[in-house]
Amino acid sequence: MITLLSANERGRANFGWLDSRHTFSFGDYYDPKHMGFGPLRVINEDRVQPGQGFGTHGHQNMEIISYVLEGALEHKDSIGTGSVIRPGDVQRMSAGSGIRHSEFNPSKSEPVHFLQIWLIPDKEGLPPSYEQKKFTDADKQGRLRLIASPDAAEGSVVIHLDTRIYASRLNKAEKLSYAPESGRLVWIQVARGAVVLEGQELKAGDGAAIEDERELSITGRTDGTEFLLFDMR
Repeated sequence: MITLLSANERGRANFGWLDSRHTFSFGDYYDPKHMGFGPLRVINEDRVQPGQGFGTHGHQNMEIISYVLEGALEHKDSIGTGSVIRPGDVQRMSAGSGIRHSEFNPSKSEPVHFLQIWLIPDKEGLPPSYEQKKFTDADKQGRLRLIASPDAAEGSVVIHLDTRIYASRLNKAEKLSYAPESGRLVWIQVARGAVVLEGQELKAGDGAAIEDERELSITGRTDGTEFLLFDMR
């Protein structure tokens, strides 16, 4: 079963400095039909204006992935990590027992466009931690490149739950397939461009919740398409 969630159905928060689209309920946006999918709790597509950002704030017991599409995002946290992530970088922050951090657009002229993803870990109270790795466009072209996993497989960042996250880039008519194991949940989120998933078109910002499918066929609808695939218990 494949259930589509179009980009236009998402919640929105626009504060001028921040334009955010919420795939699932977040902040002042609440929809009981869209509270998450399996352990996937948040997918926010954020655009932050130059010189603006999120001031220091706290998190607990959440795995937080930042995936930059355009621009740069500066991160600082209470465990001493400071870094700037750019397109191709995958940042993982495990909030665990508690962490405080800030996220800021360091550019004076260019906005930053990124996905912020929250997943519920298998265990609470873990020590907070941070990890960052780069995956080039070539790494992701025409294939599903593992970027996050519970066991650091294939050089992916570590997340503390039974979930594997893949990133892919496809050009027009380029195809790939994915066969989830029985009982697994799959979510596909299109970051840019468009794909055809089992005959259904998904455009940038669209998502698809997938259950009880033996094999998925995914075809690029446009050149430069980019999407994420979540395989979850």
